Amino acid sequence: MTIITTALLDEVSAEAAASARRRKNRNFHPADEASCHRLLNAIEPGSYVQPHRHLDPAKDECMIVVRGRLGIVFFDDQGQVTETALLEPGGAAVGVDIPHGRYHSVLSLAPGSVFLEAKAGPYAPLLPEEKSAWAPEEGAAGAPEYLGKLSALFGA
Repeated sequence: MTIITTALLDEVSAEAAASARRRKNRNFHPADEASCHRLLNAIEPGSYVQPHRHLDPAKDECMIVVRGRLGIVFFDDQGQVTETALLEPGGAAVGVDIPHGRYHSVLSLAPGSVFLEAKAGPYAPLLPEEKSAWAPEEGAAGAPEYLGKLSALFGA
């Protein structure tokens, strides 16, 4: 059993802040092969998550913000923004359930942001057709500029 405490949130947030990717997850599932993945995902401002989709019909994912502020951006197949959502505890929206096949990205809008994520396992790396061809890959030269455009959708 794991109790999700403020100390645990602080710990995973500190790990995210110290990470080159500016994010860190804390898995509650026992292994990548587990049929149900449950995890805390800490993400700091400046972390870029390339827009992607999960094509496997079993790979819907649910995110509930526990602390901080997150921006969720949805895209059509050509990369045009179709919808955004601001998630924050006690806000108008605190979570999102993302159906498989839908392009999306998540970004941190406040230091110390953490969300609880749940989706079907087992873990499988994204396939090339699940990554957006119209957005830069993580670590690419254009990624910071693209992240800035996404952040601007939320006034950040």
